[in-house]
Amino acid sequence: MNTKVYIHEFINVVGHNRARYMQHMAANWSPLAQEERNQLCYGIWGVVGSTGTWPQVVNIWEEDAFDGLAESFRHELGHPELQDPALAKWWAAAAEMRSGGFDRILVPHPKMPTIEELVNGGEHRGAAYAHEIITTSPGGAWRFLDAAWEDAEKIGANYGWRLTGAWTTAMRNRDECVLLWTIPTWEAWAGAEADAAQGRELLPTTEVFVRARQRILLADAPLSPTRTGRQPSRADRVDWTD
Repeated sequence: MNTKVYIHEFINVVGHNRARYMQHMAANWSPLAQEERNQLCYGIWGVVGSTGTWPQVVNIWEEDAFDGLAESFRHELGHPELQDPALAKWWAAAAEMRSGGFDRILVPHPKMPTIEELVNGGEHRGAAYAHEIITTSPGGAWRFLDAAWEDAEKIGANYGWRLTGAWTTAMRNRDECVLLWTIPTWEAWAGAEADAAQGRELLPTTEVFVRARQRILLADAPLSPTRTGRQPSRADRVDWTD
């Protein structure tokens, strides 16, 4: 049973800095976050520009439930600058590569694997990843997620897509969900989207709960655990100004 809590980030990248920012995020942030906050990297991806905002990066971080997130906030914000002094150089370098972003706190469906379970099960790697944001009627988020897990087996049988991430957004009216699909090949993506474009709903049982839905494609960063099968480490780190 997954009892973690997740931070989900859309990061708007400046200019041609997306690859550099993803490296900076994974190699220079994550090892310290693991040591000081017990925060794990769930994944880092670049948004496929033809399907969404560009250039943009998606980061997802795994925390030890709300208590762990509270401790992480205390560690970060317990300073006059509202930043961890140990990461001052990291923040300065990151500021040159991004213009802002939008974060969510996510609560996982109990059946969703943690990043360690996902990696240990060998189901972390994909050619691409489909990322969905779903708006439901107020209070309908958990019913949507339950139905999505039931329908996911059918999509896996038809197209090979695996539902690896399923969350509801905290601090809302239980009316938003985020799904992450691991797609084995680009052909598997094309086949599902071709059918969806003709009106064949990918999650038919869930339609009764859906008010709005948006799907984009992601490609994982070189040091994302979804690609490497491990957490970024100090050995991956580069100079702050690289």
